[in-house]
Amino acid sequence: MARTARIRRETSETRIELALDLDGAGKAEVATGVGFFDHMLTLLAKHSLMDLNIQAKGDLHIDPHHTVEDVGICLGKALAQAVGD
Repeated sequence: MARTARIRRETSETRIELALDLDGAGKAEVATGVGFFDHMLTLLAKHSLMDLNIQAKGDLHIDPHHTVEDVGICLGKALAQAVGD
């Protein structure tokens, strides 16, 4: 059974597409527009050996809050889906 998930979330502030493979090799393609957040998500993928692809567009001209929050929501849903919760 593949432990993978794909999540898409679109709100008035953000548009997120996330793909996750828990049995990956630690590869990450992350583009949220928030540099340090991208770095931390890349490290999460690398050290957990899961493959993670995140493409996010948000209202960064206001602040990164909505982007970070919605990516977190998507990542949580993807993890739950991938483990079969």
